[in-house]
Amino acid sequence: MGYIAFVVVFATIVMYAYLEHIRMRWLAIPLGSGLAALIAFLMGAPFEFNTEPGIPNLNPMYWWGETTGWQLGLPELHHFIAVAPFAVLAVAMWSPDFLGHRVFQQLNYPPKAKKVLMNIDDTMCIAAARQIVGTSLGGGNLASSWGTFMVPAAIAKRPIPAGALLTGLLCVVAALWGYPMDLAIWPPVLSVALMVGVFLPLLEAGMQMTREGKTSQSAAIVIFSSALVNPVFGWSLTVLLDNLGLIGDKERGQSLSHLHRWVIPTIVFVVLCGVMLGIGMFPGIPALFESLRIDL
Repeated sequence: MGYIAFVVVFATIVMYAYLEHIRMRWLAIPLGSGLAALIAFLMGAPFEFNTEPGIPNLNPMYWWGETTGWQLGLPELHHFIAVAPFAVLAVAMWSPDFLGHRVFQQLNYPPKAKKVLMNIDDTMCIAAARQIVGTSLGGGNLASSWGTFMVPAAIAKRPIPAGALLTGLLCVVAALWGYPMDLAIWPPVLSVALMVGVFLPLLEAGMQMTREGKTSQSAAIVIFSSALVNPVFGWSLTVLLDNLGLIGDKERGQSLSHLHRWVIPTIVFVVLCGVMLGIGMFPGIPALFESLRIDL
């Protein structure tokens, strides 16, 4: 039913362009999600409510069981080794992700506005705590609703603290109610919400940040090497080359100490390449340790 996706995406693009024209992009998420749900439902996309109201199971052993919850079981040593490059990439990309949200706030809120820019350190600590709690309860918490909220909130120039509390409250209500969760994770709704609420705004912010040649070089290298090999290789290589001053802002690299300029990036790059060689993440090169290979 690929034609449904084409119609939904086309309608979303037209809607987003019109909202941009009338300067009401902050309506993109609710209007886009509703439009996607309506189009997909009218065109026959399968959907049904399955999640019943009630308190979710908070027993970690239920979610980490082999026959219950996610039915994945507890991870073994080779699972940790196989996913190590992506775990390092996820943690390393947190800083630019948080920084990107803050820059997006700076681009949208008036210069004299008060209490509108988030504190990156405090936000990362709280988000990390949430990750620990969520993962211990069996959740694969690699994404957060706070980012999906903060981007459109910055576009609409709305106060973040009150909105964050309201968002958290609504998430709890949706979890207890149950039925809204089925609608929220329905592919047409979820995809459009992420597209217009996260990807397009952050892409716009990224394009504005890379207008200068210093940062556009690094952006081009990371995109090309990630597409050619994989995102872990592209990110680690670009960080190493940027810190060495071969690409990007050469003055920034010269201001770093030897430890932060080339020692740490080189160690990270070598270790990640070693792990990727071991588990077969390089195109055309078989895994050096077949027992560690994870076939998905």
